Amino acid sequence: MFFSSVLGEGRGNLTEANSGFWRGLLGGGRNSSGVKVTPESALGLPILQNCVTLLAETMGQLPCEMYRRMDKGQREPAINHPAYDVLRYQPNGFQTPYEYLECTQGAAGLRGNAYSFIDRRDDGNVVALWPLSNDKVQVLRGGDMLPYYRISGGEAVPMRMIHHVRWFSTNQYVGLSPIEVHAESLGLAQAVRQYTGKCFANGVTVSGVIERPREAPAIKDQGSIDKIVDQWGQKFGGMDNAKKVALIQEGMTFKPISMNNVDAEVLGILKTTGTDIARIYKIPLPMVNDLEKSNYNTLEQLMIQFVVFALLPWVKRHEQSMMRDFLLPADRREYFIEFNLSGLLRGDQKSRYEAYAIGRQWGWLSVNDIRRLENMPPVPGGDIYLQPLNMVDAGKGAADLSNPNVRAQLELQHAELERILAQ
Repeated sequence: MFFSSVLGEGRGNLTEANSGFWRGLLGGGRNSSGVKVTPESALGLPILQNCVTLLAETMGQLPCEMYRRMDKGQREPAINHPAYDVLRYQPNGFQTPYEYLECTQGAAGLRGNAYSFIDRRDDGNVVALWPLSNDKVQVLRGGDMLPYYRISGGEAVPMRMIHHVRWFSTNQYVGLSPIEVHAESLGLAQAVRQYTGKCFANGVTVSGVIERPREAPAIKDQGSIDKIVDQWGQKFGGMDNAKKVALIQEGMTFKPISMNNVDAEVLGILKTTGTDIARIYKIPLPMVNDLEKSNYNTLEQLMIQFVVFALLPWVKRHEQSMMRDFLLPADRREYFIEFNLSGLLRGDQKSRYEAYAIGRQWGWLSVNDIRRLENMPPVPGGDIYLQPLNMVDAGKGAADLSNPNVRAQLELQHAELERILAQ
């Protein structure tokens, strides 16, 4: 390995940087509900699983590109950089880029940290990225104030060997686990689900009782009691017997049994805890299939809210962690890594085409620019940018319509605009 000869440089005295102290303050999964909360058990809550996988799957499908800066603000894909193929095609020997990003974001979203071992060439460039289990990694702080990582109890390795994506941190070295921070809310949700499950498994629930008058002689034969109840159930129970008229003799009465207060509140508690979990990840409720208060007019705005407030902070964490860990210091001014979120922010087809028409008419979009945004191949002559003839310098006056070239340009603009609007 390239860095094997310098693993000991700058270590000084390694001290514990893991969140053990903070875990103690936060309870380490303990909560007043008495239910132990772990990342695995919390993932069993449907809305939490939906939030975590929504972010992970969205991250996995975002195009991730490495660019090289060119003159005058231009850029081009850095296809000749050694890390380009690792990011775009094969991060390691068994994962696709989608699987790797999904796995990384899933670990970060569930545990607050995601770790990967960086395999490097002799010149320091990245060859492969191997995901590491959070349970196998211990974060240490060196005498140089940089993080070091002990994997499976082995010798500590420097940060240049580990790709680390962390969530919000109180000690700056290890991200907090959302599961531990919100163990109280998650514990309540798990406790309610366990309560309802045990009620179905062990509880006794009847729809009603048949009462006889106090002064009537008691029926001591259990067989006679069972016969009366069975006949009642066969004649008046079930959907097919709904709304039938019953005749009860001997002064007997039928009294239905309603839910008790605890059972009636279960649904409300589950709904409240689900909303709390969505707040943890800043996910709008319609994005996790809670469509109670959503409508078509707000869905586009909710998508923008999801991208800007829930997804974009994670995207920035990944981008900047990648540039810190994958690019050598000499490359950072020339190369950069970027996720493309434009596909998530696109409106409906009609709105997009109207925006393209405006951009084409006023000259900041060409035909090929529009086709590129719509994932279509370029066409010959499609790189021409139009300029409205009335947009001229004040000192030059109006356009000369007697000039054949000017008239031809005006006709070309008008025809092009009509063609785009007619699509």
